[in-house]
Amino acid sequence: MNLKKLIAITSVTALGTAYASQPAQAQMASDEVLVNTCFSCHGTDGKSSGDMPTISGKSASYIFNKMMDFRSGKKPSTVMMRITKGFSDAELKAITNFFAKK
Repeated sequence: MNLKKLIAITSVTALGTAYASQPAQAQMASDEVLVNTCFSCHGTDGKSSGDMPTISGKSASYIFNKMMDFRSGKKPSTVMMRITKGFSDAELKAITNFFAKK
């Protein structure tokens, strides 16, 4: 193999490796943006100091099911219905996973 081919292959491999790690970093940043929506009512750690329920430490499935109940209208709430309708199921799962780990 000549030197030019070796350099080209090495460069492409290095670029591919660097690019492959970007989606994980972008996803992490994206999840942080998603949960910012919750902070004003539920606290930055999910432990509310006001009238809103504490959501940290609850299972992801519990939080997700509650959010789906808000979205469908099964559990009435003016604010949470609007908020949950603004997110995809995948985004709601990312949010619930964040708070379940707290």
